Amino acid sequence: MASMRDIKRRIKSVGSTQQITKAMNLVASSKLARAKTRFSETKPFFRYTRRAIAQIVNGSSGASHPYLQSREVKKVCVMVITGDRGLCGGYNTNVCKAALNAAPDTDVTFVTIGGKGRDYLRHRNKDIAKSYRGISEKPNYDDARLIGEKVLKMYDEGEVDEIYLAYTEFVSTISNEPKVIKLMPLNADEFTDVKTEDKDLTLTIYEPGEEEVLDYIIPKYVNTILYGAMVESAACELSSRMTAMDSATENASEMIDDLNLLYNRVRQGAITQEITEIVGGSNALQG
Repeated sequence: MASMRDIKRRIKSVGSTQQITKAMNLVASSKLARAKTRFSETKPFFRYTRRAIAQIVNGSSGASHPYLQSREVKKVCVMVITGDRGLCGGYNTNVCKAALNAAPDTDVTFVTIGGKGRDYLRHRNKDIAKSYRGISEKPNYDDARLIGEKVLKMYDEGEVDEIYLAYTEFVSTISNEPKVIKLMPLNADEFTDVKTEDKDLTLTIYEPGEEEVLDYIIPKYVNTILYGAMVESAACELSSRMTAMDSATENASEMIDDLNLLYNRVRQGAITQEITEIVGGSNALQG
């Protein structure tokens, strides 16, 4: 059995860890409030961009654009959004597993946003076309635009034939789910149920033409989806870290209670042994 000194040292060590996890929980909680606000602010931009595409697709006599046309799939690009840091439960691992299952039977190259995703895929010898770090907790639209332009260039030049995005969907503060969506090519049927404000879209005239407008608006749409996913994933990362650190703090508290109980038992045993030795010595002297 461990000595009282060893137990006291362990209690002190666990207590120090508990202070760290509690502080990390508070930091993640404060950051989460700002991340959720930023996430809610991106939704209107996404909604109006989607509505603009729906107006063209639904109101035209059959708009034709390379981004709307499927082609033979030889290689796929999967963008995966993770965090740059750990200590957030299964957040990073879950979305990486979802990315690996996005196109299991196809030649895949990955674009990683976040250091943990890069490390996870590199450890499994996956092809990584591009890696981005330092933007997982505080993404901005310029980051999404630069990444979106890079990936769309790969699609335009025929390096990849489909583009998928793996990110984490925010369900609630204590719940999130990994999600994979297809970005390229766009499916026109996905926009048929989008409500628009125009009563008769057939009266809309696009200059210089529908294809040219789509050529401008679709990249903006892709960038917006990517930015929204980055912001949503940031909120999920912080909520996962907050939950993980809260659980770690509770576990540390339980461990300290168990160690205090063990310490008291060892201490009581030592006292009992001392009393027994004193009584035994006294009896020996009397004999």
